[in-house]
Amino acid sequence: MTGSPDVTTENRLRGIAWMLATMVCFIALDAIMKYAMESYSLVQVTWARFFFATVIAFFFCLRDLPGVLQTSRPLQHGLRSVLLMVTTGLFNAGIVDLPLATATSIMFLSPILVTLLSVLILSEHVGIRRWFGILAGFIGALVIVWPSGGGGIGLSAAPLFLLLAALSNALYQISTRYLRGESPWTMLLYTAAAGAVITTCILPKYWTGPDLTGWLLLVGSGFAGCLGHYCLIRAFQAAPASVVAPFSYSSLVWATLFGFIIWQDFPSWNTWLGASMIIAAGLYIFFRERLLERRAVDQPG
Repeated sequence: MTGSPDVTTENRLRGIAWMLATMVCFIALDAIMKYAMESYSLVQVTWARFFFATVIAFFFCLRDLPGVLQTSRPLQHGLRSVLLMVTTGLFNAGIVDLPLATATSIMFLSPILVTLLSVLILSEHVGIRRWFGILAGFIGALVIVWPSGGGGIGLSAAPLFLLLAALSNALYQISTRYLRGESPWTMLLYTAAAGAVITTCILPKYWTGPDLTGWLLLVGSGFAGCLGHYCLIRAFQAAPASVVAPFSYSSLVWATLFGFIIWQDFPSWNTWLGASMIIAAGLYIFFRERLLERRAVDQPG
Protein backbone atom coordinates (compact mmCIF):
# COMPACT_ATOMS: atom_id res chain seq x y z
CA MET A 1 0.00 0.00 0.00
CA THR A 2 1.53 3.30 -1.04
CA GLY A 3 1.28 6.53 0.91
CA SER A 4 -0.59 7.27 4.09
CA PRO A 5 -4.29 8.02 4.26
CA ASP A 6 -5.29 11.59 5.01
CA VAL A 7 -6.13 12.04 8.68
CA THR A 8 -9.57 13.59 8.44
CA THR A 9 -12.56 13.43 10.75
CA GLU A 10 -14.13 10.86 8.46
CA ASN A 11 -10.98 8.73 8.56
CA ARG A 12 -10.78 8.97 12.33
CA LEU A 13 -14.38 7.84 12.71
CA ARG A 14 -13.76 5.02 10.27
CA GLY A 15 -10.66 3.96 12.20
CA ILE A 16 -12.61 3.91 15.46
CA ALA A 17 -15.34 1.83 13.81
CA TRP A 18 -12.74 -0.66 12.54
CA MET A 19 -11.19 -0.92 16.02
CA LEU A 20 -14.58 -1.55 17.61
CA ALA A 21 -15.19 -4.27 15.01
CA THR A 22 -11.76 -5.71 15.83
CA MET A 23 -12.70 -6.11 19.47
CA VAL A 24 -15.99 -7.82 18.59
CA CYS A 25 -14.09 -10.31 16.40
CA PHE A 26 -11.44 -11.04 19.03
CA ILE A 27 -13.95 -11.54 21.84
CA ALA A 28 -16.03 -13.75 19.51
CA LEU A 29 -12.83 -15.75 18.92
CA ASP A 30 -12.26 -16.08 22.67
CA ALA A 31 -15.87 -17.16 23.25
CA ILE A 32 -15.73 -19.72 20.44
CA MET A 33 -12.50 -21.24 21.79
CA LYS A 34 -13.83 -21.35 25.37
CA TYR A 35 -17.02 -23.06 24.20
CA ALA A 36 -15.15 -25.48 21.91
CA MET A 37 -12.85 -26.58 24.75
CA GLU A 38 -15.87 -28.01 26.54
CA SER A 39 -15.72 -30.80 23.93
CA TYR A 40 -12.24 -30.67 22.38
CA SER A 41 -8.69 -30.46 23.69
CA LEU A 42 -6.74 -27.26 24.14
CA VAL A 43 -4.27 -28.38 21.45
CA GLN A 44 -7.01 -29.10 18.91
CA VAL A 45 -8.75 -25.76 19.50
CA THR A 46 -5.45 -23.86 19.31
CA TRP A 47 -4.57 -25.71 16.10
CA ALA A 48 -7.91 -24.77 14.52
CA ARG A 49 -7.41 -21.11 15.34
CA PHE A 50 -4.11 -21.06 13.39
CA PHE A 51 -4.87 -23.58 10.65
CA PHE A 52 -8.14 -22.07 9.45
CA ALA A 53 -6.78 -18.55 9.89
CA THR A 54 -3.97 -19.56 7.52
CA VAL A 55 -6.43 -20.85 4.93
CA ILE A 56 -8.51 -17.67 5.12
CA ALA A 57 -5.44 -15.38 5.13
CA PHE A 58 -4.16 -17.22 2.05
CA PHE A 59 -7.32 -16.27 0.14
CA PHE A 60 -7.11 -12.69 1.45
CA CYS A 61 -3.57 -12.42 0.05
CA LEU A 62 -4.05 -14.53 -3.08
CA ARG A 63 -3.96 -11.63 -5.57
CA ASP A 64 -0.56 -10.46 -4.32
CA LEU A 65 0.77 -13.71 -2.88
CA PRO A 66 4.34 -13.58 -4.35
CA GLY A 67 4.86 -10.09 -2.94
CA VAL A 68 3.31 -10.97 0.41
CA LEU A 69 5.59 -13.99 0.82
CA GLN A 70 8.77 -11.98 0.25
CA THR A 71 10.63 -11.26 3.48
CA SER A 72 14.24 -11.04 4.60
CA ARG A 73 13.39 -11.89 8.21
CA PRO A 74 11.72 -15.32 8.32
CA LEU A 75 13.20 -16.21 11.74
CA GLN A 76 11.71 -13.11 13.33
CA HIS A 77 8.34 -13.99 11.82
CA GLY A 78 8.69 -17.49 13.23
CA LEU A 79 9.51 -16.17 16.70
CA ARG A 80 6.53 -13.81 16.55
CA SER A 81 4.28 -16.71 15.60
CA VAL A 82 5.58 -18.85 18.48
CA LEU A 83 4.86 -16.03 20.91
CA LEU A 84 1.31 -15.68 19.60
CA MET A 85 0.85 -19.45 19.76
CA VAL A 86 2.07 -19.51 23.39
CA THR A 87 -0.24 -16.60 24.19
CA THR A 88 -3.19 -18.41 22.61
CA GLY A 89 -2.42 -21.67 24.41
CA LEU A 90 -2.01 -20.01 27.81
CA PHE A 91 -5.13 -17.91 27.29
CA ASN A 92 -7.13 -21.00 26.31
CA ALA A 93 -5.88 -22.82 29.41
CA GLY A 94 -6.94 -19.87 31.55
CA ILE A 95 -10.44 -19.34 30.19
CA VAL A 96 -11.50 -22.93 30.79
CA ASP A 97 -12.26 -22.16 34.45
CA LEU A 98 -12.70 -18.37 34.44
CA PRO A 99 -15.38 -15.99 33.14
CA LEU A 100 -14.51 -14.42 29.82
CA ALA A 101 -14.68 -10.87 31.20
CA THR A 102 -12.25 -11.72 34.01
CA ALA A 103 -9.78 -13.24 31.55
CA THR A 104 -10.09 -10.22 29.27
CA SER A 105 -9.46 -7.87 32.19
CA ILE A 106 -6.24 -9.66 33.14
CA MET A 107 -5.06 -9.49 29.51
CA PHE A 108 -5.35 -5.70 29.71
CA LEU A 109 -1.99 -5.91 31.47
CA SER A 110 -0.27 -6.51 28.12
CA PRO A 111 0.15 -2.82 27.10
CA ILE A 112 1.48 -2.04 30.58
CA LEU A 113 3.95 -4.92 30.36
CA VAL A 114 5.06 -3.62 26.96
CA THR A 115 6.12 -0.39 28.67
CA LEU A 116 8.02 -2.36 31.31
CA LEU A 117 9.68 -4.65 28.75
CA SER A 118 10.67 -1.67 26.63
CA VAL A 119 13.00 -0.73 29.51
CA LEU A 120 14.43 -4.24 29.89
CA ILE A 121 14.66 -5.23 26.20
CA LEU A 122 14.73 -2.02 24.17
CA SER A 123 16.60 0.08 26.77
CA GLU A 124 13.97 2.81 26.50
CA HIS A 125 13.67 5.45 29.21
CA VAL A 126 10.56 5.44 31.41
CA GLY A 127 9.96 8.36 33.75
CA ILE A 128 8.66 8.27 37.30
CA ARG A 129 5.08 9.06 36.24
CA ARG A 130 4.89 6.06 33.93
CA TRP A 131 6.42 3.87 36.64
CA PHE A 132 3.49 4.87 38.85
CA GLY A 133 1.18 3.91 35.97
CA ILE A 134 2.85 0.49 35.72
CA LEU A 135 2.51 -0.01 39.47
CA ALA A 136 -1.17 0.96 39.40
CA GLY A 137 -1.80 -1.58 36.63
CA PHE A 138 -0.21 -4.39 38.62
CA ILE A 139 -2.22 -3.44 41.71
CA GLY A 140 -5.34 -3.69 39.54
CA ALA A 141 -4.31 -7.20 38.47
CA LEU A 142 -3.80 -8.19 42.12
CA VAL A 143 -7.30 -6.92 42.93
CA ILE A 144 -8.70 -9.27 40.27
CA VAL A 145 -6.74 -12.37 41.37
CA TRP A 146 -6.94 -11.71 45.12
CA PRO A 147 -7.55 -14.94 47.12
CA SER A 148 -11.14 -16.11 47.34
CA GLY A 149 -11.51 -15.08 50.98
CA GLY A 150 -11.19 -11.47 49.88
CA GLY A 151 -13.84 -11.80 47.18
CA GLY A 152 -11.50 -12.50 44.26
CA ILE A 153 -10.93 -15.48 42.02
CA GLY A 154 -7.96 -16.83 43.97
CA LEU A 155 -4.38 -17.53 43.02
CA SER A 156 -5.14 -20.79 41.23
CA ALA A 157 -3.58 -22.03 38.01
CA ALA A 158 -6.12 -20.31 35.74
CA PRO A 159 -5.28 -16.66 36.60
CA LEU A 160 -1.58 -17.53 36.57
CA PHE A 161 -1.97 -18.90 33.04
CA LEU A 162 -3.58 -15.59 32.06
CA LEU A 163 -0.85 -13.52 33.70
CA LEU A 164 1.71 -15.51 31.71
CA ALA A 165 -0.43 -15.03 28.59
CA ALA A 166 -0.37 -11.26 29.17
CA LEU A 167 3.44 -11.44 29.43
CA SER A 168 3.85 -13.51 26.26
CA ASN A 169 1.41 -11.19 24.47
CA ALA A 170 3.54 -8.23 25.52
CA LEU A 171 6.61 -9.98 24.09
CA TYR A 172 4.59 -10.61 20.93
CA GLN A 173 3.91 -6.88 20.66
CA ILE A 174 7.58 -6.10 21.27
CA SER A 175 8.52 -8.50 18.47
CA THR A 176 6.04 -6.70 16.22
CA ARG A 177 8.03 -3.49 16.74
CA TYR A 178 11.07 -5.22 15.24
CA LEU A 179 9.00 -6.10 12.16
CA ARG A 180 7.28 -2.74 11.75
CA GLY A 181 8.86 -2.28 8.30
CA GLU A 182 7.19 -5.43 7.00
CA SER A 183 3.84 -5.53 5.22
CA PRO A 184 0.92 -6.17 7.62
CA TRP A 185 -0.27 -8.89 5.25
CA THR A 186 3.14 -10.58 5.35
CA MET A 187 3.01 -10.59 9.15
CA LEU A 188 -0.56 -11.88 9.13
CA LEU A 189 0.14 -14.80 6.79
CA TYR A 190 3.49 -15.86 8.25
CA THR A 191 2.22 -15.70 11.83
CA ALA A 192 -0.80 -17.86 11.07
CA ALA A 193 1.11 -20.33 8.87
CA ALA A 194 3.95 -20.94 11.32
CA GLY A 195 1.48 -21.52 14.14
CA ALA A 196 -0.48 -23.93 11.95
CA VAL A 197 2.64 -25.96 11.10
CA ILE A 198 3.79 -26.24 14.73
CA THR A 199 0.38 -27.19 16.13
CA THR A 200 -0.27 -29.67 13.29
CA CYS A 201 2.86 -31.60 14.33
CA ILE A 202 1.47 -32.28 17.81
CA LEU A 203 -2.21 -32.52 16.86
CA PRO A 204 -2.62 -36.30 16.18
CA LYS A 205 -2.17 -37.22 19.85
CA TYR A 206 -4.95 -34.86 20.91
CA TRP A 207 -7.37 -35.22 18.00
CA THR A 208 -11.08 -35.86 18.56
CA GLY A 209 -13.30 -36.28 15.51
CA PRO A 210 -15.61 -33.22 15.43
CA ASP A 211 -19.31 -33.36 14.63
CA LEU A 212 -20.94 -30.66 12.48
CA THR A 213 -21.18 -28.22 15.40
CA GLY A 214 -17.56 -28.92 16.26
CA TRP A 215 -16.38 -28.18 12.72
CA LEU A 216 -18.35 -24.93 12.72
CA LEU A 217 -16.68 -23.91 15.99
CA LEU A 218 -13.19 -24.85 14.81
CA VAL A 219 -13.54 -23.13 11.43
CA GLY A 220 -15.26 -20.18 13.10
CA SER A 221 -12.28 -19.63 15.41
CA GLY A 222 -9.95 -19.27 12.45
CA PHE A 223 -12.39 -16.97 10.66
CA ALA A 224 -12.90 -14.74 13.72
CA GLY A 225 -9.15 -14.52 14.36
CA CYS A 226 -8.28 -13.68 10.75
CA LEU A 227 -11.14 -11.20 10.40
CA GLY A 228 -10.10 -9.54 13.66
CA HIS A 229 -6.55 -9.01 12.41
CA TYR A 230 -7.90 -7.68 9.10
CA CYS A 231 -10.09 -5.15 10.95
CA LEU A 232 -7.08 -4.19 13.07
CA ILE A 233 -5.01 -3.50 9.96
CA ARG A 234 -7.82 -1.36 8.52
CA ALA A 235 -8.18 0.55 11.81
CA PHE A 236 -4.53 1.60 11.83
CA GLN A 237 -4.67 2.43 8.11
CA ALA A 238 -7.65 4.73 8.62
CA ALA A 239 -6.52 6.69 11.70
CA PRO A 240 -3.51 7.27 13.96
CA ALA A 241 -2.79 4.80 16.74
CA SER A 242 -3.40 7.54 19.32
CA VAL A 243 -7.01 7.75 18.11
CA VAL A 244 -7.96 4.08 17.79
CA ALA A 245 -5.87 2.25 20.41
CA PRO A 246 -7.89 3.36 23.48
CA PHE A 247 -11.01 1.77 21.97
CA SER A 248 -9.44 -1.66 22.41
CA TYR A 249 -10.75 -1.52 25.98
CA SER A 250 -14.27 -1.86 24.58
CA SER A 251 -13.52 -5.60 24.55
CA LEU A 252 -14.53 -5.77 28.22
CA VAL A 253 -18.09 -4.80 27.26
CA TRP A 254 -18.29 -7.57 24.67
CA ALA A 255 -16.61 -10.11 26.94
CA THR A 256 -19.18 -9.36 29.64
CA LEU A 257 -22.04 -9.64 27.14
CA PHE A 258 -20.82 -12.90 25.56
CA GLY A 259 -20.08 -14.40 28.98
CA PHE A 260 -23.53 -13.54 30.32
CA ILE A 261 -25.43 -14.79 27.23
CA ILE A 262 -23.53 -18.08 26.82
CA TRP A 263 -22.48 -19.04 30.38
CA GLN A 264 -24.58 -16.69 32.57
CA ASP A 265 -21.34 -15.29 34.01
CA PHE A 266 -21.20 -11.75 35.32
CA PRO A 267 -17.99 -10.10 36.57
CA SER A 268 -17.59 -9.75 40.32
CA TRP A 269 -17.01 -6.37 41.98
CA ASN A 270 -13.27 -6.97 42.22
CA THR A 271 -13.05 -7.71 38.49
CA TRP A 272 -14.73 -4.37 37.70
CA LEU A 273 -12.50 -2.55 40.18
CA GLY A 274 -9.29 -4.21 39.02
CA ALA A 275 -10.19 -3.77 35.34
CA SER A 276 -10.90 -0.07 35.94
CA MET A 277 -7.49 0.37 37.55
CA ILE A 278 -5.70 -1.47 34.73
CA ILE A 279 -7.57 0.47 32.03
CA ALA A 280 -6.90 3.80 33.74
CA ALA A 281 -3.20 2.94 34.11
CA GLY A 282 -2.98 1.76 30.50
CA LEU A 283 -4.62 4.91 29.15
CA TYR A 284 -2.40 7.10 31.30
CA ILE A 285 0.77 5.38 30.07
CA PHE A 286 -0.44 5.49 26.47
CA PHE A 287 -1.27 9.20 26.45
CA ARG A 288 1.86 10.03 28.46
CA GLU A 289 3.96 8.34 25.76
CA ARG A 290 2.12 10.25 23.06
CA LEU A 291 2.78 13.53 24.90
CA LEU A 292 6.50 12.79 25.19
CA GLU A 293 6.65 11.85 21.49
CA ARG A 294 5.08 15.18 20.53
CA ARG A 295 7.50 17.09 22.75
CA ALA A 296 10.44 15.28 21.16
CA VAL A 297 9.19 16.18 17.68
CA ASP A 298 8.64 19.83 18.65
CA GLN A 299 12.13 20.28 20.10
CA PRO A 300 14.56 22.11 17.77
CA GLY A 301 16.99 19.78 15.97
